[in-house]
Amino acid sequence: MKFTDTAEIYVKAGRGGNGALSFRREKFVPKGGPDGGDGGKGGDVIIEAVGGIVTLADFEYDRRFQAGHAGHGSGAMRTGSNGEDLIIHVPCGTLIREAGGEKDKILADLTEPGQRYIAAHGGKGGRGNSHFATSSRRAPKFAEKGDPGEERTLSLELKLIADVGLAGFPNAGKSSILTAISGAKPKVAGYPFTTLSPNLGVLAVDDAKVVIADLPGLIEGAHEGKGLGLQFLRHVERTRILLHVIDLSQPGPVGTFHALLNEFREYGAGLDERPCIVIGNKIDIEGTEGNSDTLRNEAEKLSLPYMAVSAVFGINIPELIRAIAELVRNTPATPPAFSPSDIIELPSRKSSGRSSREPVRIIRQSDGSFRVEHENFEKSVARINFEHEDALQKFARLLKALNVEEALEAAGAREGDKVYIGEVEFDFEPGTVT
Repeated sequence: MKFTDTAEIYVKAGRGGNGALSFRREKFVPKGGPDGGDGGKGGDVIIEAVGGIVTLADFEYDRRFQAGHAGHGSGAMRTGSNGEDLIIHVPCGTLIREAGGEKDKILADLTEPGQRYIAAHGGKGGRGNSHFATSSRRAPKFAEKGDPGEERTLSLELKLIADVGLAGFPNAGKSSILTAISGAKPKVAGYPFTTLSPNLGVLAVDDAKVVIADLPGLIEGAHEGKGLGLQFLRHVERTRILLHVIDLSQPGPVGTFHALLNEFREYGAGLDERPCIVIGNKIDIEGTEGNSDTLRNEAEKLSLPYMAVSAVFGINIPELIRAIAELVRNTPATPPAFSPSDIIELPSRKSSGRSSREPVRIIRQSDGSFRVEHENFEKSVARINFEHEDALQKFARLLKALNVEEALEAAGAREGDKVYIGEVEFDFEPGTVT
């Protein structure tokens, strides 16, 4: 399976059902009242974290997601069916952001199986005409349309959740160490960049299970995006501890170690201060003892634990396993970027909390037409079903309630000018609203 750790998706919730325009029609009931039922609620789009998925590769092909539309209301006060929710499964460790928004603004951080984020709310169902009956209007001949569902484009970013990260430059032997300590079977060969995507292994110690990630090799300048760059470094952020693997068969192990530390320091996120073990690998190769002693001395100067091992021959591997387990046990897990809960939900964007009595805003457009802006008013107008007999009367009452006609005249509107309220268009006729 191809490893993909970023994706962009478009989600759209279902439209709410229309309310019904209906009157009772029963034998021996000569004056049946309005009995139009409400429309159902549109389906939500929900993103859920699940175990067993380690990549966002599916979203390279499926990028558009639509929840189910709701059913319309009907007579006898029958409410329309709710739209079916759409659940999108993502790997644990997926960050969700608004596409094109602030990089640091995280909408949700799904770290545990079962965590959910409501990415788009379904539209509210329209009210049937039974809701609009009053003592003076006993037979309302209008009902509301359902609200459209929310739609948005989201950016997904996967940061693997692992307790331990194996870090090192290409061909340092990280995959071989993962095989030796966890029984994982990554592809291993004697050439640089064998690992082009993270491999995960599980180390079982006593009753605890430690997840270990063998991450793609860095090169100098990785923090600037060189080589595999940020594709590697983002997956280090969640690890509790790091294992810095240095190839002792190559000259200058101390310089290699400091170059590795510098990449973490330049990347930020506190990676250079993360608890770690310095590992000198390939001690089985003749002539590596001097390099091992030099690297050990440098690690001791920095008060860091050091171990010399051979992944191929198993030299000091049991001791390394015990050291890893002890350090993980004493290091708390990295907290998620967003406080975890069973359901993570951004407040619905349907309501801004602004008072319906707030004055409308009139904008004169370049073509000479006028646009009326007022969020609650626009939503009320959008719910009007102009196919119904009394719809225009309801529209006129809304215009009067917010003094829209006066506001248009003050802005310079004249008879015959085009006026837009949301998607509704009409010709301005002063004096028609009474």
